[in-house]
Amino acid sequence: MDVEALLRPVVTAEGLEIYDVTHGREGGRTVLRVEVEGPDGVDIYTLGRLTKQIAGRLDDEGYGTGPYDLQVSSPGIERPLRRPEHFRRAVGDRVKAKTTAPMAGSRTHSGSLTGADDRGITLEVDGAALTVAYGDIASARTVVDWSAELKRSNA
Repeated sequence: MDVEALLRPVVTAEGLEIYDVTHGREGGRTVLRVEVEGPDGVDIYTLGRLTKQIAGRLDDEGYGTGPYDLQVSSPGIERPLRRPEHFRRAVGDRVKAKTTAPMAGSRTHSGSLTGADDRGITLEVDGAALTVAYGDIASARTVVDWSAELKRSNA
């Protein structure tokens, strides 16, 4: 069952879009996690309403063969980057990526995401461009300079 396609109409009716859908086991339980986002973010009231609508749609379609936990949330400020479209949206942001093998002497790379296409990404790390194929990325996420954000909010 293509859960993302099943839930897309429910999510878009709220003026939001699906960021990611993951399904797996955590702590011995099956968890279906649906991350949504909107142009102005998403508030807790909308998430509560959307959770009920998503649960209803999944029940109507007979999702799952046993009990599962449904978690509906925003991907957050520091969000995981898994798909090429996630990386394309994050161009210009600060990113931390871990590679499957060392590149430029390290497996962990932090810098500005300067490009993302169908093959991979380009990070500017310490003034040098580092190109990484998607297959060589073990994990990646956006990162926020919290001290700069605090200074900006106190100004």
